[in-house]
Amino acid sequence: MVVSAALLASACSGGGGGTSRRITVFAAASLTDAFGLIGMQFERAHPGTGVRLAYGPSDGLAQQIQAGAPADVFASAGETWMGAVAKRPGVADRADFARNRLVVVVPSTNPGHIRSITDLARPGIKLVLAAPGVPAGDYAREILRNAGIGRAALANVVSNEVDVRGVLAKLDTGDADAGIVYTTDAQSAGTGINTIAIPTQLNVLATYPIAVVRGSPAGGVARAFVRFVLGPGQLTLRAAGFLRP
Repeated sequence: MVVSAALLASACSGGGGGTSRRITVFAAASLTDAFGLIGMQFERAHPGTGVRLAYGPSDGLAQQIQAGAPADVFASAGETWMGAVAKRPGVADRADFARNRLVVVVPSTNPGHIRSITDLARPGIKLVLAAPGVPAGDYAREILRNAGIGRAALANVVSNEVDVRGVLAKLDTGDADAGIVYTTDAQSAGTGINTIAIPTQLNVLATYPIAVVRGSPAGGVARAFVRFVLGPGQLTLRAAGFLRP
């Protein structure tokens, strides 16, 4: 079952003993496809358990966990927000489980005639990024600085989205000429999106950590899920385009 983190935060309170065989996993939006499969695989491998998945931007998920949202496991697209949750309320069994690179994406019609990352600085280009504070947004801005076009490219930003899926949606509706997302999101976007590689020396390698949230009433199942992601789940992550941790 997939639900939004906002709904979980408003509809649920801290867990009771009756949920010991069911876990709620807060996961970065870029993990949507891979974790959907991993959740089903885990349930098949552990009969009687249930995995509820809530996706969103890592910063928003972390803030909801700190506000008391009942997450048993947190999977972040960056170390910063996992670090925040590690401080409050605390985590256990923390481990890096995947890495990801970023890529420039354009509509298949390429209305902005984008050929390389430097084209994102051309006047008139409509660029969409994940918002500052969202890992994908921070990584994108780091890449633009690495390319020496930070100021000019950011002047072309027409929208700051809550997550990478929002960036792709803006391209799909024709509201942007280009965006920067994870390679895995571009891979799953379909034929309406083309990708333009970012040179390795300019790119950023995003690290994804996972951990059990302190106070989980389903700690045993939560720890088993983390182990599953680090073990059998790696095949699913590789198939989705994620790199080894």
